[in-house]
Amino acid sequence: MNIPRTHIQKPELWQFPMDYPMSIIGHEGEHDSLRHEVTLILAEIFPDFDHASIQVQPSKTGRFHSLRVRLHLQNADEVNRLYTALDQAKTVKTVV
Repeated sequence: MNIPRTHIQKPELWQFPMDYPMSIIGHEGEHDSLRHEVTLILAEIFPDFDHASIQVQPSKTGRFHSLRVRLHLQNADEVNRLYTALDQAKTVKTVV
């Protein structure tokens, strides 16, 4: 069975529920639309997420911005849905 690259590759390493910090780095010049697109994704997967807690951090040169979030993950399906949606988002360059 071929597992999509956006899905958990080693489920045995994950212990749910868990708090999960992540940085979502946007493409150059996508600051405002990045926050909007990520907010929509998080609202769909995590309806109780406090969007005011999103921290915006510009790169040293100001060319890129990252959004820092801390999510409370309940299960692997949430992780898979989140990474799939972020992978498909046009404003997202990478997720760390």
